[in-house]
Amino acid sequence: MKRMKGGEEGSDDSSCESPAEVCKKVRNQLSEDSEPHVAESLDCNWARLPQELLLHIFQYLPLLDRAYASQVCRGWNQAFHMPELWRCFEFELNQPASSYLKATHPDLIKQIIKRHSNHLQYVSFKVDSSMESAEAACDILSQLVNCSLKTLGLISTARPSFMEVPKSHFISALTVVFVNSKSLSSLKIDDTPVDDPSLKVLVANNSDTLKLLKMSSCPHVSPAGILCVADQCHGLRELALNYHLLSDELLLALSSEKHVHLEHLRIDVDEFGPFFNEEIPVTHLYFGRSVSKEVLGRVGLHCPRLVELVVCANGLRPLDEELIRIAKHCTQLSAIGLGECEVSCSAFVEFVKMCGRRLSQLSIMEEVLIPDHKYSLDEIHWEVSKHLGRVWFPDMMPTW
Repeated sequence: MKRMKGGEEGSDDSSCESPAEVCKKVRNQLSEDSEPHVAESLDCNWARLPQELLLHIFQYLPLLDRAYASQVCRGWNQAFHMPELWRCFEFELNQPASSYLKATHPDLIKQIIKRHSNHLQYVSFKVDSSMESAEAACDILSQLVNCSLKTLGLISTARPSFMEVPKSHFISALTVVFVNSKSLSSLKIDDTPVDDPSLKVLVANNSDTLKLLKMSSCPHVSPAGILCVADQCHGLRELALNYHLLSDELLLALSSEKHVHLEHLRIDVDEFGPFFNEEIPVTHLYFGRSVSKEVLGRVGLHCPRLVELVVCANGLRPLDEELIRIAKHCTQLSAIGLGECEVSCSAFVEFVKMCGRRLSQLSIMEEVLIPDHKYSLDEIHWEVSKHLGRVWFPDMMPTW
């Protein structure tokens, strides 16, 4: 598109200008080049917007609205296909009969693969519980032969999904991405049939770039497969896996600077009994499913290095004692989130008072707090704000 007065055709001078400055320049030029009544008409000619401004607008539009906008004129259609708009994309694959979510249209998927597979860098696949959706995701992965992905996430909104796909089909599709990308830095493949040989392909092609690997609930992976990653991916900073994979040899390897400089080791635990030992340096705990008062009580006794705690559900028994115990023994705790559970207002204020201003994150649902003889819901935010040193209110909806 030819630029207006103030720059040569094809010049990149305006690329450093903000969208507001570009818009102002267009408006001024229209006023200079036209009669007043003509300028007023041209000022509404959206087809003459510079591509830099169109790109900025399109980035704020939902995908469907962006697709509709691309049908307005040739210039907008060209803007729709600008590579910058396709670096980050989420494929939503759902079956209408089993999901209320809208799926990415098949025609758009074909267009993306044909015209933008080499532009994709940050990609996720969100699928429902049906095998058909998971297979569709595998079919798309197998066609990304020209990709250069940096981030890939395979997300099942409900199980079993990817686990229902034939293992050979899944591994074949994933290997296409592993071989062709060669620059993967972040990979999330929880609840999938990934196996040791496919991990070897991953590290053979992306060992210099891989920094984050999440692979909880992958039954075909062994400690040897994880060791393969640890041996060759020296840039790995975050690893998430199941507790049953932590053999003594693997745990020692992950703790050794010879292998990897991990900053975060996240463990998905099914049985808490053997997990809470003082020699295990737990720093972050996320309870996504219901957890008992007994387990939370043990957190305060056995996790002195705890930094972050999230409890999504507990039931209807108040957690006053457990919360106070955690505040007393977990002296490094700086972030906490509470969902479907109960805590009296007095106990919560005491917890905040003990933790003090080191609580940088405090996400508590309003329904969690139970008024008592000392504090009502209208009063508690003032008391908590005083001890935090900043204004605080309970959350009206979950933030995790």
